[in-house]
Amino acid sequence: MSFSPQSKVWIYQSDREFTDQEISAIQQDLNAFTSQWKAHGHQLQAKADILYRYFIVFVVDEATAGATGCSIDASVRVVKGLELEYGVDLFNRFNMAYKVNDKVVVVNKEDFETLISIKKITPESIVFNNMVQTLAEFETKWEVPFKDSWHNKVFAELL
Repeated sequence: MSFSPQSKVWIYQSDREFTDQEISAIQQDLNAFTSQWKAHGHQLQAKADILYRYFIVFVVDEATAGATGCSIDASVRVVKGLELEYGVDLFNRFNMAYKVNDKVVVVNKEDFETLISIKKITPESIVFNNMVQTLAEFETKWEVPFKDSWHNKVFAELL
């Protein structure tokens, strides 16, 4: 299934790493949901994947049918259900994710600030921009060096 670069993207970041068993079960739930995900009775061309053991990424190609408020609410209900079932926080925007040697690390905002001030996170550190909205942005601006991210504007005084 190919998706337009303009496809809508939603990213939910876990506050902890998912286990292999959780990834397998969650992926089955996501596949079941996206295979029947509809907007006003129209099947959405959609997929959802777990990336780096931390991120749940939904993609909807709106060329065939657009996601509506109700259909987006349905996906949020699925994610909230996963939160409850697996005891994770998928909606906390104050958790920051970055990479260390290709491994993802998630910390709270205060710890992230500390890591910047003690130079454990540098302008070259890869951070995740979960605010991307299209597949094209996801592919080019999701994983970016700190210096090229929104994080740099927010935390600039710490560098």
